[in-house]
Amino acid sequence: MSISVDRIVKAIELNIWESLPGYEAQKRMEPSVRADLLGNTMPNLSTRESAVMILLYPFGQGLNFVLNKRQTYDGPHSGQMSLPGGKFDDTDLTLDGTALRETYEEVGVEPGQVQLLGRLTELYIPVSNMVVQPFVGFTPQKPVFTPNLQEVEYIVEVPLTDLLAEANKSVRVISSRGRPITAPYYNLNNEMVWGATAMILSEFEAVVRRIITEK
Repeated sequence: MSISVDRIVKAIELNIWESLPGYEAQKRMEPSVRADLLGNTMPNLSTRESAVMILLYPFGQGLNFVLNKRQTYDGPHSGQMSLPGGKFDDTDLTLDGTALRETYEEVGVEPGQVQLLGRLTELYIPVSNMVVQPFVGFTPQKPVFTPNLQEVEYIVEVPLTDLLAEANKSVRVISSRGRPITAPYYNLNNEMVWGATAMILSEFEAVVRRIITEK
């Protein structure tokens, strides 16, 4: 990626505000089971709101973003790779506030350090009956990450260029909650990133590719 960090950050901000690739980009990384689950579960009065953060920061001549390895727990996303984020809380005024608060709680980056660039397309997660709103943020300096070990097993720092590499995309049949699933995934730092996180990153990848094409 031969665009300067400042230029690509500004271009991401402009592209997000102008238009979004939407579900057409998300579905490239959609697990096979999601369509079946959507047939049985749709957003309803008990659906919870949540928000996640794609947190960009300079590293070398490019940009990195951060992923969390979730701790093992009794839940549908146990042990998975995820973006920093979580449920909307009664103390949150807005969903971007949720994303900033959760980023601080999970990886230790203060909200005041983060410049919000915009939001991506929301995504409904039927297995947890959750609507997640993704945000994109930027810190001008590489943060000092402090994982909350109650929620995060470890942090993975990913070069943005790795998200664009076709060699890092594949499909695997996995077992999830006792059923086989055909799961497209990103192989990022030798971690399998699939499900809702991969769908969100797929739309962000489309935004970045559009910038590279237009430059």
